[in-house]
Amino acid sequence: MNPSAPAPTPTPTSRILVWCLHLLIAGLLALAAGRALTGGEPHAGAAVAAAVACGLVYAAGPLVPAVRGSRRAATVWLACLGVAWLVLLALSADGVWLAFPLYFLELHLLPRRAALAAVAATALAAITAFAAHQHSFSAAMAIGPALGAAVAVAVVWGYQALYRESERRRRLIEELTATRADLARAQHTAGVLAERERLAREIHDTLAQGFSSIQLLLRAAERALPERPEAASRHVGQARQAAVDNLAEARRFVAALTPPALEGTTLADALERLCATTSARHRVTVRFHLAGPPVPLPVAHEVALLRITQSALANTVRHADAGTADVTLRHDGGHVALDIADDGTGFDPGLPPSPDPDGSGFGLAAMRARLTELGGTLTVGSVPGRGTALSARLPLTPPADGGPASGSEAHP
Repeated sequence: MNPSAPAPTPTPTSRILVWCLHLLIAGLLALAAGRALTGGEPHAGAAVAAAVACGLVYAAGPLVPAVRGSRRAATVWLACLGVAWLVLLALSADGVWLAFPLYFLELHLLPRRAALAAVAATALAAITAFAAHQHSFSAAMAIGPALGAAVAVAVVWGYQALYRESERRRRLIEELTATRADLARAQHTAGVLAERERLAREIHDTLAQGFSSIQLLLRAAERALPERPEAASRHVGQARQAAVDNLAEARRFVAALTPPALEGTTLADALERLCATTSARHRVTVRFHLAGPPVPLPVAHEVALLRITQSALANTVRHADAGTADVTLRHDGGHVALDIADDGTGFDPGLPPSPDPDGSGFGLAAMRARLTELGGTLTVGSVPGRGTALSARLPLTPPADGGPASGSEAHP
């Protein structure tokens, strides 16, 4: 608690201790001067002058900026204060009481070894001067200054250890706070990316597929005109109905609710309706099969399987040139499986997918991502000219670790 070198992070407690040290030194100097005047000492005037000089030197410490900012200047100031104190100690035995606050200044201003040497020298000077004033020496004269020096060393070193520990904890808390802020930012970024990916899959499996169906229906109507107006009118009506369904998907998508196809019905009924709608709107016969009794599924499972079926049938209509397709929903022990097979042109699963002219082409990637999030697997089998078979499997219960049970696979 040195008034000339305040702590790096002053606190109300440290400021109170500094003022207590100021008051202690001022009080001890006043006591020495007062006892010199009233005690009838032979050098009373000189003792008072030495006490005043000592007080002035001490007061210069907090007031001179160089003393507060430089250890060398503080050491010089401490040496001047020590000389003034030695003069007072030579003139008055009451100057011995100033040794105790000097211990604290020396321990705070000087390096550890130099501080110990200064404290020992101060204690020795106090003991010697007091014995000289008393014209005798006893063990009691040495116990007081020595005990005061030991207490000062223990207090200052204990305070410094507590201060270092406090600073270490403060830095640790700052690091933890910064780390938590970085983690929060990273989680926010990951959440944004995950939500962006989810939105991309939802848009691809719903709105984009619906718009593609409308485009195909309008092209069919265009080809039917003007020779077959009835067929063209039927295609336009189907396109209008697809637009209505797409609008409902968009509104429910914005509201972040369950897909309209699953409201008030089961997954099997929704898949059967989807197969019938696809058969009515396009030149492909899609049949639905339910193997075994239906089992209640989590909403996330139902949404994923419905979206996968929508995407797979859209790919069949647009790319496979298939005449028939079969959609089978089956429950196999602790898993639910969805199989989709067509008799179209097929493709080589080992080759990267060719980009679509309209810029889509991440249907399989979206399917794999959906199943991976739920701990499922995706198997794609196809041979050019011999159709395509797709199988999606999902566990009826989530994985124990909360993460994906396995990845997806593709084989011919």
